[in-house]
Amino acid sequence: MNEWIKLHEKDTVAIALKPFSKGDKLQLDDKSSIELLDDVPFGHKIALNSLQEGEHIIKFGYSIGVAKTAIAAGHWVHTQNISSGLSGILSYEYTPNVEAFAEAAIAQQQSRDASRLFQGYVRADGEVGIRNEIWIINTVGCINKTCEIVARRASALYDDRVDGIYHFAHPYGCSQLGDDLSYTQKLLASLVRHPNAAGILVIGLGCENNQIELFEQVIGDYDPRRIKFLKAQQAEDEIEEALSLMEELVGFAESFTREPVPISRLKLGLKCGGSDGLSGITANPLVGKMADRLIAAGGSAILTEVPEMFGAEKILMERSVNEEVFQDVVGLINEFKQYFIRHGQEIYENPSPGNIAGGISTLEEKSLGCTQKGGHAIVTDVIGYGDRVLQNGLTLLEAPGNDLVSVTALSAAGAHIVLFTTGRGTPFGGPVPTVKISTNTELAQRKKNWIDFNAGRLLDDMSMEAISDEFWEQLIAIASGEIQTHNERNGFKEIAIFKDGVTL
Repeated sequence: MNEWIKLHEKDTVAIALKPFSKGDKLQLDDKSSIELLDDVPFGHKIALNSLQEGEHIIKFGYSIGVAKTAIAAGHWVHTQNISSGLSGILSYEYTPNVEAFAEAAIAQQQSRDASRLFQGYVRADGEVGIRNEIWIINTVGCINKTCEIVARRASALYDDRVDGIYHFAHPYGCSQLGDDLSYTQKLLASLVRHPNAAGILVIGLGCENNQIELFEQVIGDYDPRRIKFLKAQQAEDEIEEALSLMEELVGFAESFTREPVPISRLKLGLKCGGSDGLSGITANPLVGKMADRLIAAGGSAILTEVPEMFGAEKILMERSVNEEVFQDVVGLINEFKQYFIRHGQEIYENPSPGNIAGGISTLEEKSLGCTQKGGHAIVTDVIGYGDRVLQNGLTLLEAPGNDLVSVTALSAAGAHIVLFTTGRGTPFGGPVPTVKISTNTELAQRKKNWIDFNAGRLLDDMSMEAISDEFWEQLIAIASGEIQTHNERNGFKEIAIFKDGVTL
């Protein structure tokens, strides 16, 4: 195994693939060496040459920030001597990446997966699900516990007849104003429409802002066999009435069986959380390969975490399918920056403490690693928070970087599976199967009850082609119900809703 890696010929830093001590020698490809001037943790950066104060530091072939002081070759490069080079709201010009368009066209022509099938559930409206679950959606947080009791009792009665019965607690639906109430309604309505749920029980309290009658309007046309409503304040015994409705929903769910479905009907959500210095080297590029492979076969992938596009947004803009989509990407980026400004926050905030401990020093570095999850696919659409995917290809979704909020938004947008890369680890799972992909082998071995796939093997001389084929087959098995993810086995299925305004 190599002790360090340089990712691009232009890079001025290397990534440590083991912990280094001050005085160790970094053996270079030209047989020369650099003496380490600091201790350097695993996954962190080492200066390969002298850098002047104010000079851009290059990783992935792009600037990840500027030197705060002069940095000699062999120094540890991190937050103590590098700062973000980003500032302000920018203007952009549409300059399509011709090579990216050509590569995408060739990939589609040569796709060996276009005729591939998985075993899914075809719903009455033509949508396809990969699980046959019953979901309880409450219009307001006041009845979280009521819904929890219904889910628990219904699971005891019917769990052997469906793939699971779940309730997703949240604190909203009342005392919200303006966009906040709209966000809650749109997000919950999109979850109601998700095809992984064969049946939905919507439970309201009766006095909340998000009244059942208003929520029905947001949902739109629906199949009354699939969606049932209950207003708790009008029921003599809301739990018994809910269980009676659950019996009807379970019976409806049993009318569906798995059948062969083209892989083009699959939608993948792309997410990273608890990243480290290897995220952009192992797990994120692997997920990018999955996105490219599915899209080439006619499927869909969804990329979000808008603040973690800052500094790498031009890469996505250059891959916009046309100028209209390009303008939508510009709006997505700049409107999210305005969100920071409205709240008096620094646009280019430092990465989280976990990211910093893992070796990420600036937002540019985080973003350049994050956007690799989108592979090299063409951006075909941009959608708002709570909206659902309408186009095949790569869709950009408006949502923050927060793990719970963004995974919920990806699920609501229609993702059947969320691919979640991590260098630090997390047990969290969203409403849909949430595949945890470790950036390093140590994490995969230490947290076997969290991690579903180890991308760290790329550093152990396993080729990207071999590991991509293995992961691809695992994803098809998950979609076909042959494998459960750890979040499913552990019962970790949660939601979180974006909030931006006043609570009364």
